Amino acid sequence: MIRHIFTTCLATISVISIATAEELKVLPEAVELRGPESFQQLLLQKDTGFELSSQLTEGVTWNVENPEVVKVTASGKLRPVANGETKVSATIDDKTITSTVTVADMEKSFQWSFRHDVLPVLSKAGCNSGACHGALAGKGGFRLSLRGYDPPTDFFNTVKQDRGRRVEFADPGRSLILAKPSGGIRHKGGLRFGTDSEEYRILAEWISAGAVGPKEDEAAVEHLEVLPGRSIHEVGETQQMIVQAHFSDGRTADVTPWVIWSSSNEAVCSVDEKGMVNVMSPGEGAVVAWYSSKIAIARITVPFPTVSGPDADVLVDTRPPANFIDEHIDQQLIRLNLPASPGCSDSTFVRRAYLDTIGRLPSPNEVRDFLTSSAEDKRNQLIEQLLNSSDFVDYWTYQWSDVLMLNGALLRPKALKAYYDWLHKHVESNSPWDVMIREILTATGDSYENGATNFYALYQSPEDMTENACQAFMGLSIGCARCHNHPLEKWTNDQYYGMANLFARVKAKGWGGQGASGDGLRTLYVAEEGDLVQPRTGFPQAPTPLDGDSLALNDTSDRRLPLAEWMTSPENPYFAKSITNRIWARYFGVGLVESVDDMRVSNPASNEELLQAASDYLVEQKFDLKSLMRMILLSNAYQRTSDPLPGNKEEKRFYSRYYPRRLMAEVLHDCVVQVTEVPSKFDHIEIAGANRQKTDFYPLGTKAVQLYDAAVENYFLSTFGRNPRNIVCECERSAEPSTVQVLHISNGSTINHKLKDEKSCISSFLKLRADGMSDYAILDEIYLDCLARYPNARERQNILSVLPPPGDKEEREVVEDIYWAIFSSREFLFNH
Repeated sequence: MIRHIFTTCLATISVISIATAEELKVLPEAVELRGPESFQQLLLQKDTGFELSSQLTEGVTWNVENPEVVKVTASGKLRPVANGETKVSATIDDKTITSTVTVADMEKSFQWSFRHDVLPVLSKAGCNSGACHGALAGKGGFRLSLRGYDPPTDFFNTVKQDRGRRVEFADPGRSLILAKPSGGIRHKGGLRFGTDSEEYRILAEWISAGAVGPKEDEAAVEHLEVLPGRSIHEVGETQQMIVQAHFSDGRTADVTPWVIWSSSNEAVCSVDEKGMVNVMSPGEGAVVAWYSSKIAIARITVPFPTVSGPDADVLVDTRPPANFIDEHIDQQLIRLNLPASPGCSDSTFVRRAYLDTIGRLPSPNEVRDFLTSSAEDKRNQLIEQLLNSSDFVDYWTYQWSDVLMLNGALLRPKALKAYYDWLHKHVESNSPWDVMIREILTATGDSYENGATNFYALYQSPEDMTENACQAFMGLSIGCARCHNHPLEKWTNDQYYGMANLFARVKAKGWGGQGASGDGLRTLYVAEEGDLVQPRTGFPQAPTPLDGDSLALNDTSDRRLPLAEWMTSPENPYFAKSITNRIWARYFGVGLVESVDDMRVSNPASNEELLQAASDYLVEQKFDLKSLMRMILLSNAYQRTSDPLPGNKEEKRFYSRYYPRRLMAEVLHDCVVQVTEVPSKFDHIEIAGANRQKTDFYPLGTKAVQLYDAAVENYFLSTFGRNPRNIVCECERSAEPSTVQVLHISNGSTINHKLKDEKSCISSFLKLRADGMSDYAILDEIYLDCLARYPNARERQNILSVLPPPGDKEEREVVEDIYWAIFSSREFLFNH
């Protein structure tokens, strides 16, 4: 039934007949052309009624009602003729759709803009890229700001530097800025454009008109719009994209020829330099448009093929949505023609939920109690039990310790312990996330008494404080903007130093050298004066949160207070989404945005509507993280089996099934300890430079997820990708398999030594056998302990056939081998 629904819905989306004008749409829907050099490319799209699909080009005829106002080419490009208003129409298969065109300002004198015309030409040609004149030192004595982020300086260097040798007003064609990129003079950068190109014409006419520089009162680009903003396609189709720049004076202009394009997912769709998208394979991708330091994206949906044959009617998930999470995921699965795998078994769920929520395996008794319970809401009850357990506090304190970089190589032991205790207390009391972050951002006082102050001990310059706060709490990497406008984001050099100046007055008694030097005791305070000078201008930038309101430079109050209010505000689009995405990734193994802490506009979510809904929900719940975790755990999406169906086995981003993933290093270690009953010793920390130091902070029995210091030495944890917490980046933790990991599981000391230990579970089971416990029952205990399920008939038969009699000299070795075989299995190593 569900397969039929999915197929029917896709047919509605993909198979569109040209029957009525309502099934066609012209983009943009209304056009205003201003001035003689304005133009507008039109697109004709199929319209399903709720989403645009294929672009129509073949057999389309474009006409204008009044050619004395505007002209249109055969491909649908408009050029103004005279002021006025008219209609433009597109006809295909005897069906016609019209759109209104207005022309204005034709009587006004026209002048090419250095900021909005010349610099975009240079950017598109790559002249101001990092590999060319946009490099820090420039090329051949000529330096431009990277992608034109500093128009005044670029104008000076182009027109006035070296006595103006780069432009020839009397003969523009002899200008170096034209002759070199067009091949008239030898150029190491090669041919960038021809003498008959639009680029050449714009630069030549700008020079001949006097090469006027950027004007202070010039209208600014406020935002970009890519059309179509969202469309659905089949593999093999092409789609021309157009970009509208919206200016502060109210006008809109087609800037498509000067846009720099990229694709967020080349496997789904590629895009060429002209904005032509080629649809490559099923999935969802986005094309990214960059123009004049502004970025916008458009989404491309490519449904998966319908699977036919004997396997097509396998069981799929027929449950109604459990909550808003399923509503958004189900809508996307329908759009993508993806069937959802059915719900998982109780034994799978109990193991999965324990590992994801509290970082340990359920005990055999906990598994039995859950499996034998007849309560209809037993999963709901289990979720509440896990969210309110003491293990939850340890596990999630450890998770947030990664984000906050608790590391003994950067902080001294007492300061590190104070930081951990502060964090542990907040997790234990279920403090709202915004409250925790406000406390960190506004912290003052003694680093031993107020652990939150140690955030500032890790980052002692305003620039480092800024970059790490943005990365940790908003998922924004703004470091590139320290030197120039961010080439992949909207953040400017001015915005960077405005943000950094908010931290300029943070001081501490006891700072100096590395955070790990001295005794770690520091007293954090905020000075009443002092500013960070912006190197490019030589003056301080007004302290301003990103996209926020500026503060007065002479204000003596703590600038971090308005910063904290802005950052944790529900109106901040990054704060709630960032923590929502982190939590989502920890439960599903893959974030709605990947990488998890890369929330750039140019790196869109796999399901933007779901991310928005989930972050909105978190805001409604006043940043109670448990509330979001609860919704995730209750969702059908989380409770699906990891077994793929024929129709969804190729997808890895849309949650049609649960994605198996290797346990994180610390959890895997603790699972081995939990089963073997042999704890590890954590008695050394390792500082950079092979400096080992003994520590007695961690008594025997401490779990890996209770270690608050990432510098604690443990070969198993390092081998399996523990986060060293040297920088604020999820990339520091690795789940990638390696040969070393395989060897360590096979022959390493961690598992083998624990199994051979006289106090291990092996000894306990041998005693139970000797006391008369049946092998059948013992095998149940082993499987419940390791895998949270009973062995199946084949497993039981295979193992019982090799078990020697109780007391046999090979008995212990065989039981050790049974445990080793389970420990090295994918079922144990992975959450599934």
